[in-house]
Amino acid sequence: MRKVTYRNIHNFFKFNGVHFDSNGLRVAAYYLIKEGNEYEKAIGNFLLDWFDENPYIDLKTSGTTGVPKIIRKNKQALVNSALATGDFFGLKPGDTALCCLPVQFIAGKMMLVRSFILGLQIDFVAPSSNPLENLNKEYDFVAMVPLQVQNSLNELHKVKKLIIGGAKMDSSLEQKLQGIKTKVYETYGMTETITHIAAKKIGELAFSVLPNVRIAQDEKECLVIDAPQVSEERLFTNDLVEIINDQQFILLGRIDNVVNSGGVKLIPEKIEEKLSDSIPSRFFVGGIPDAVLGEKLVLVVEGEKQPLDDAIFSVLDKYEKPKAFFFVSEFQSTESGKIKRKAILKTLE
Repeated sequence: MRKVTYRNIHNFFKFNGVHFDSNGLRVAAYYLIKEGNEYEKAIGNFLLDWFDENPYIDLKTSGTTGVPKIIRKNKQALVNSALATGDFFGLKPGDTALCCLPVQFIAGKMMLVRSFILGLQIDFVAPSSNPLENLNKEYDFVAMVPLQVQNSLNELHKVKKLIIGGAKMDSSLEQKLQGIKTKVYETYGMTETITHIAAKKIGELAFSVLPNVRIAQDEKECLVIDAPQVSEERLFTNDLVEIINDQQFILLGRIDNVVNSGGVKLIPEKIEEKLSDSIPSRFFVGGIPDAVLGEKLVLVVEGEKQPLDDAIFSVLDKYEKPKAFFFVSEFQSTESGKIKRKAILKTLE
């Protein structure tokens, strides 16, 4: 069997209803850059980068935990990622796909690459908080961030298979998605792994890895990813995990979010999960410096100050109850919707 490379365009591939080969996509790219709006210009720029003579492409990270950076990846690695996604989710030539994510970042780029390689018929819409609102078409495969899913709950009947990534999905949204007709998956990954290397169905506890991915833990109990098809190096993450077997893991939280309060190590994500049904606004818990405890656990809520019934904390263990509450009018977020926890906490010290 001939190896699929980044120079391949599947015969079934269509872009907004029109079949293109690589030369046609180059022409379309110039038109999008010259005549299009911002999201279309980004598509055009990516198409020119993909079909140039370089075997690599530069990708921008989201900057969740620091300053966004540029990393260089071989185009073949993106192809391998697309093939693994197609295998894992059962995508086939001729399936319809919708891209409603910004193509400036890897998640949007990969929707295009999957379409080239797998033969998907992809439509593009401007990235928005409710991308399905004005669409009258059903799609086989769509990727969204949690905010888009939250705002599209009444429109998800238009989607057969939905993957959610880019930011942590809270348990209240997960509950709303259970029992609907759409097959919904939460994904795990990062720019360095060329989007997801694992996924789990809504309602499941453990993530299952994609083909050709191996997992382990380091001495800090953080996830180590060995995915030679998409990364030449083993990736040491800051994500605390429980390894179930060589194919599955449970995500506990980020080690850089852990709060050491009086010698007790607290995982904010686990506390947030317990509180998710009780606080309607966006919120998170974290640590700020404290003279006695070293770090003090605090609750930070987005929006105007509001009374919080002490009863909502009854679900927490003794040391998990926040010592102080803060209200911030609007959270700082990355372009992919992730809350910039560290930056917000810094303003509260």
